[in-house]
Order: sequence, then structure tokens, then C-alpha cells
Amino acid sequence: MMKNSLRASLALTALCAGAAFAGQAPGPASDADIPISHRDRVYAAEQFSNTLSVTDPVDNRLLGVIRLGDPSPGNFSPLYKGQVLVHGLGFSPDHRTLAVVSIGSNSVTFIDTQSNTVKHTTYVGRSPHEAFFTPDGKEVWVTVRGENYVSVIDAATFEEKTRIVTAAGPGMQIFSPDGKYGYVCSSFNPETAVVEVATHQIVAKVRQDSPFCPNIAATPDGKQVWFTLKDVGRTMVFNARPPFNVISSFETGPITNHVNFAKTAAGTFAYVTVGGLNLVKVFRTDDFSQVATIPVGKLPHGVWPSGDGSRIYVGLENDDALAVIDTARNTVVGQVPIGQAPQAIAYVPNAVPSGEGRQGLQALGVAGQVATLALSEPGATGSAPRTSVSMFDQGLLQVVQASVTGLVPKQPYVLALAEAKDGAGVLQPLANFMTNPAGAAIVNAVGPIRQIVQSDGVSPRRYLVIAPVVDGGPGKPVQTQIVGNE
Repeated sequence: MMKNSLRASLALTALCAGAAFAGQAPGPASDADIPISHRDRVYAAEQFSNTLSVTDPVDNRLLGVIRLGDPSPGNFSPLYKGQVLVHGLGFSPDHRTLAVVSIGSNSVTFIDTQSNTVKHTTYVGRSPHEAFFTPDGKEVWVTVRGENYVSVIDAATFEEKTRIVTAAGPGMQIFSPDGKYGYVCSSFNPETAVVEVATHQIVAKVRQDSPFCPNIAATPDGKQVWFTLKDVGRTMVFNARPPFNVISSFETGPITNHVNFAKTAAGTFAYVTVGGLNLVKVFRTDDFSQVATIPVGKLPHGVWPSGDGSRIYVGLENDDALAVIDTARNTVVGQVPIGQAPQAIAYVPNAVPSGEGRQGLQALGVAGQVATLALSEPGATGSAPRTSVSMFDQGLLQVVQASVTGLVPKQPYVLALAEAKDGAGVLQPLANFMTNPAGAAIVNAVGPIRQIVQSDGVSPRRYLVIAPVVDGGPGKPVQTQIVGNE
């Protein structure tokens, strides 16, 4: 009996030693890892199809979409009741409720993960950006980027209970794993606010190297906070505890979008999406050294780890897809077609505790249709394109999105249609824009552009170009459409 007990004890010890207790963001490192299963879901908030896609991570299969609003031009109606510009995404600590932010309709939609049904919609101030539950699950904080506050919503009643006033343009918030602090970066001002969750009081401010932070994340060990600076292409790290000092700041590349972490047997690694380079860059969190550069597809945006850190999921904004990264090898091992222009994504372990969890889901339909092309300097051959363009089909119209790089910083330009492929002739402006300090920009327009630039046999063919603004009008094009890459 003693020998059997000893064997059982040794076996249990070996089992515990081999078990992974790493904990993945946004939870604490003390949480047990959750192996990937059919109960898990990967969600993506899709800005132009106004959908939330639902993916099974075991076989990387799109199960369907939750349609929150209509595509253009239906969403232009003054009587429109759905959601517009579906963008931000968070989830409750019990993994049963999603909080989906729609920028254009100023809303937070709460969705039940088991039934895929809307539980409630709360309307907040102008142009909210991201929402997340506090670690105790009692509140939902929503950054109202078009104004100057965080809207604090009671998670039980879905009603706003208070506001935390910040500098104008709060971009996103995330919490320390222990729930003591909330970290609110800014998209309009060069400061991040540290808020004591219990009192809703700002207790510290952290400088940002630039005003435009779109995304922020805290390491599972509760020691660091990382945030991205989209306008200057940098990533910063500060101490998650007092005195909240800046630890590091380094260049990551044009249109640096989101950051998140995977905690593995080899350590904790930060995965940063760099939209202008179509890459994910991987950094150690102990010495900030870069350990991998992963080509993933066009305009990577949102990023989130699986419940065991073995996979990282990346939303490809200009490819309408999820890229799946194996964190052991830091290579892409899968791609899932999803809705149009995915923004924030979230991997939710055990989102569906029973059954298939497919009720309420719809087919992707027209939201899965996209055409792409690229631009580069006139006459350039053999080099990587400077600008990628996606045309998201909305029926008769397309939403055109250009991920622009390689221009002069802080200068006015215009995306236009030219009569000739070399940019000669009269230019017809589509959208004026200003480049950021990294010489990059995201440019949007709406119209029947695909029929024009790819020739439908009816309209005269035109070619997309980018030109500087000179004396109030388009100058000589500096980037022209690469014909044949369509």
C-alpha cells in the first residue's frame, strides 16, 4: 500500500510539474493556461461590414458572423438603427459577455457568447474607441475618444454610473491583472493616465513620445504596461506599479497598431502589429530585444493570444482575414477568411460552455468580397509596394482603404484617379489626407472605385495615384498604381 501511495504521490508531483500555469493576458500569470478547444472562440470586430466574426480555433474555421449593422449605403439612412464602424472589443472575466464598440453609432453592444445574441446596447459619447471589463467583472470602462472621458458602465445594469475625466481623446484602457489600476492612453495628447480602479481617481500620468496611442496592454506578471504610438511608429513600456516610470521606448515601424503578450516556457513575449510593413514584430519583455519578424499579410491590426499562449491571432485589416501564429516557431500556420477590415480581436477561452454555439450566426456573404491593388513610386520595379489598397465590396459601392507609407512626414497629399497609368492627365481627387510623423497614413473613400480602376467595360478606366497637394490642388503623382497587381 505504501509503495502504491508513493507511486501515486510521485505521479501527481510529476503531473503538477509538467502542467502549465502561465496565465495569458489580460489575466494574471498565476492563472492556469487553458488548452485550445472547440469551446473557445476568436472574435473580430469588422469595421466596414459592421459584423463580428466568430472563429473556432481548433480547426481555424469561420463559424459565421453576428451582423450588427448594414453596409454602405444602407447605413447612411437618417432612420438607421443598427451599428456603424464596428471597431472595439472586450470580454468579461467569466468569458460569457462581449463588449463591442461601434465608433460611428457611439455604442457598446453587449453580446452573449453562448447564444450570439445581443443582451443590451448602451449609447455613450462621441466616437468611443475601446471597452473592457474590470477584472472583478463589475464595471465596463469605455474610452470616449471623441470627447475627454472614460464612461464607466455598471456591468449588471448596462447603465453609465460615472465618468472619469481625462485629457481629450482617451484611446484605450486596460487593467493591471490584480484589478488595482486602470491604464488609459491618449490618442490626442501625449500622456497616459493611471487610474485607481476603486476610487476612479487619476493617481499618475505617464508621458507618451507622441499624442497618438491606439492600444495598450499589461503583462500577466503585473510588472509592465506596453503601448503603441501609431503616428510615429514606436512602442513604449512603463512600470505598471508606482512610480509608473518609463522603462523603454523604441522604434517599431510605420502604422504600429496593437500589442499583446504570449507567456510560454521560453519566457514572456510581446507581439506588435506593424501595419505599414505587413509584419508582426516579437520582443522579449525582460530585455526588450527583438527575437522575430513575422510576415503576416496586409495591414495587421488587432492581436490576441490563445488561452495557453501557443497561438497568437492577428487581424489583417486589408486582407479580411485572421493570421494564426505558432508561438513556438513564430511562423504563420493558418489564415481564416473573415469580415471586412478587422480591427480589435479577442480570443475567449471557454466562450461556449455547451453545444455548438452557432445559433444566431449568419454567412459571411458580400462581406467576404474584397479586391486589392498596390501603389509605388513611378517606374519602380522589383521593390516592395509602398501602399496597399483594399476595396471592400458593399454591393454597388466599395469602401476603399489605402495603407500608405513612404511619403514625406506631416505633409498634405491626395488619393486620386488618373487618366493614364503613369499618372499623367487630369487628376480626380478621392480623399485628401495628411501624413503622420512616420510618413504614413490610413486613407478611406467610398464609391464605385473597383469598376473604374479595374475596368468594367462601360466606364473609362482610371488609375489610382497619390500626389502632393500643391497650391490647393493635386501636384505631380509620387505613387502610381502597379498595373497587373490587381
